[in-house]
Amino acid sequence: MADARSSNGKSILVIGGGVAGLTTAIEAAEAGCQVILVEKSPFLGGRAVSFSLYFPKLCPPTCGFEINFRRIKNNPRITVLTQAELTSLTGAAGDYEATVKVAPRFVSEACTLCGDCAKACPVERPDDFNFGESKTKAAYLPHNMTYPAAYVIDRSVCPAGCKACVEACPYGAIDLNQGAQQKTFHVAAVVVATGWAPYDASKISNLGFGRFPNVVTNVMLERMAAVNGPTGGKILRPSDGKEPASIAFVQCAGSRDENHLPYCSSVCCSASLKHSTYIRSLYPDAQVTIFYIDVRTPGLLEDFRAKVATNGHLKLVKGKVGKIGEDPQTHDLWVTVEDVLAGRKTTQRFSLVVLATGMVPQTEGLPQGLPRDEFGFVTDGAPGFIGAGCVKRPEDVASSVRDATGAALKALQSAVRSAHHG
Repeated sequence: MADARSSNGKSILVIGGGVAGLTTAIEAAEAGCQVILVEKSPFLGGRAVSFSLYFPKLCPPTCGFEINFRRIKNNPRITVLTQAELTSLTGAAGDYEATVKVAPRFVSEACTLCGDCAKACPVERPDDFNFGESKTKAAYLPHNMTYPAAYVIDRSVCPAGCKACVEACPYGAIDLNQGAQQKTFHVAAVVVATGWAPYDASKISNLGFGRFPNVVTNVMLERMAAVNGPTGGKILRPSDGKEPASIAFVQCAGSRDENHLPYCSSVCCSASLKHSTYIRSLYPDAQVTIFYIDVRTPGLLEDFRAKVATNGHLKLVKGKVGKIGEDPQTHDLWVTVEDVLAGRKTTQRFSLVVLATGMVPQTEGLPQGLPRDEFGFVTDGAPGFIGAGCVKRPEDVASSVRDATGAALKALQSAVRSAHHG
């Protein structure tokens, strides 16, 4: 059993390795606290590491993550466990016993990222990082900034008895007999930073996602625009791989709707405005229309909205989209909307439609009894539990960093109190 202590008392457990979890772990560790950082995927960075650019500065996330990964790598107070999940938590604030199950990666730290295992692998799998828009081999590197920097083997798709990756690895870094591990820790506090997931657009039957190939979501478009994405940074129609001449953004796709997500996800308007700059950069003559209920870009993002909206090829139409249909011959899309300001219903044709789906808090597998609000977001109030980032409320990256810094302070206070009482 691990009971890692420092002068600040027991360690803290951070669940989730996205922006909020990373920030919490780094800030707490650099203040002298031992931290166990648990992430269920094979890499750290969460959803933000898959972004092409951040708003409002429109800068890539690579530099920020590179710095944070270096801070983690160089800090012996942080224990990183990927492909790991909390399975049990007992005790009370200041003295929890946490049990974590770590799934095998089948690749050791001897991996040099040579890629020979992937070249030799005979099977493919959908690429989760690209939302299934591309494929990887069963032996794969999740993305080009993966931390920990090592390949991983998806044994669920491996042919029986196949050892092609083992035979191809010149460094002996692959062990297909690795098993799951169970680790137990004594911790003073638990920071929940499990982040968000995009709302399942297939549940919005009138908008055609899953039925019409050229209806995509905002997170899918983000990956298209990324240089390491499935299309190499080009925004193309899934039906034929062609450049879109006209693009519609449907705001509040499922949000502010009592049948889906009754709340506003806060960042979707800014994200669609950002996406319009991607299109303008690639295809200056493409026509972009954003259909909205209200344009919500709070605080400093108002300046971002004003700057982006000056583009002559961007049209903002106040009106909720009621239906999307498809031309079966061209796979173009018919968008029917009630134009509120014009006082009429219109139907327009577009090459591509992007649904601005909202944020859903990821709370599956979290401890029972953790306080949540009526929408499922984690709320503070349970002793020893601290929420951070988008699992608490919809936030942009900058807000998540600020919130996580506060969470680190609260967790550090719990650790210090444990030193006085333990």
